[in-house]
Amino acid sequence: MSAAEKNGTGVTAAAGFAAAGVVAGLKASGSADLAVVHNLGPLRSAAAVFTRNRVQAAPVVWSRGVVADGSVAAVVLNSGGANACTGPAGLQDATTMAARTADALDVEAGDVVVCSTGLIGTRLPMDRVVAGIEACSAALDPSGGAGAARAIMTTDSRPKESATTVTGPTGTWTVGGMAKGAGMLAPALATMLVVLTTDAVATPETLDRALRAATARTFDRADADGCMSTNDTVVLLASGASGVEVDARTLTEALTEVCADLAHQLVDDAEGAAHTIAITVAGAASEDDALEVGRAVARSNLFKCAVFGRDPNWGRVLAAVGTTSAAFEPDDLDVTFNGVMVCRGGQIGDDRSLVDLSGREVSLLIGLGAGEAEATIWTTDLTHDYVTENAEYST
Repeated sequence: MSAAEKNGTGVTAAAGFAAAGVVAGLKASGSADLAVVHNLGPLRSAAAVFTRNRVQAAPVVWSRGVVADGSVAAVVLNSGGANACTGPAGLQDATTMAARTADALDVEAGDVVVCSTGLIGTRLPMDRVVAGIEACSAALDPSGGAGAARAIMTTDSRPKESATTVTGPTGTWTVGGMAKGAGMLAPALATMLVVLTTDAVATPETLDRALRAATARTFDRADADGCMSTNDTVVLLASGASGVEVDARTLTEALTEVCADLAHQLVDDAEGAAHTIAITVAGAASEDDALEVGRAVARSNLFKCAVFGRDPNWGRVLAAVGTTSAAFEPDDLDVTFNGVMVCRGGQIGDDRSLVDLSGREVSLLIGLGAGEAEATIWTTDLTHDYVTENAEYST
């Protein structure tokens, strides 16, 4: 029986963790809106990456200090309010969230990461938050991962969880995680809020190395709308409960698997999206070139609108490719939609009417003809529903 089967899902798939989600009254909908994840040990190693946005929410400012020493005992998360751009009072609110969680769990406030998500520029109702923390801490359970994943949702249509169990020569261990995010998905080391857990034995240095490698190839390549959040946080906790010591390479492989699954779930649930698009750039002179081209196409509103209209408009693709500094010759460019090469050598290719874009999944392959490197960026189309959702977000 795997660790996931013995315990819970997502953040409680690994041994040594308890979690819960409760209704604190922060959302008008009355849905669950506050979660706690507790590392029961015996180890409390941790690492984290945060948004690169220069405008950073109070919980990000607080949590950077918490993870600096590589030790985290718990994570408290709320939806229904971002606690961003709220000044010194907002930072005090984040500090209070950590302190109240610490009191409830008998740990140090300086070992509690705080994450918030929701509308920017509004104060949290701290009386409800504090009551929610107390209720959530009392409800912590080794099978509570699913409840926690649901409590951190904002515009998400469904919770996002993942886990993988690894059996090696020295024993079995697990990596699990949960994520939230359906909009403001853009590369920044992290994408929205993600809590990852493992029962492997690993130092903070190993966790940091593995986390940065995994996020670089997963969350950092999810680019639904090119908008970077003020609150993005990805935190990795290790309990060591399995007793199995792992190296950075082995941990990176398992962590990348879970992060890739969560990243794909984030993009697939992007606000109002009708198509999930995998943009693979091949034949690049370097991986950086491939990423630059992929991001340029992913952020082209003309391209995204064309896919929404089920139009394999390869001209939109070439126009976006041409804005980059990547090495290529225009006469060497190939563009393939769902297996049909509609542009060959920078000119008209196969009949574009052969392309079927009626399904959810779209594969776009761009050949640069300049080398052997390649990379994939995941994005979505631009729909009426996306505009409506974000036009009415704060009202």
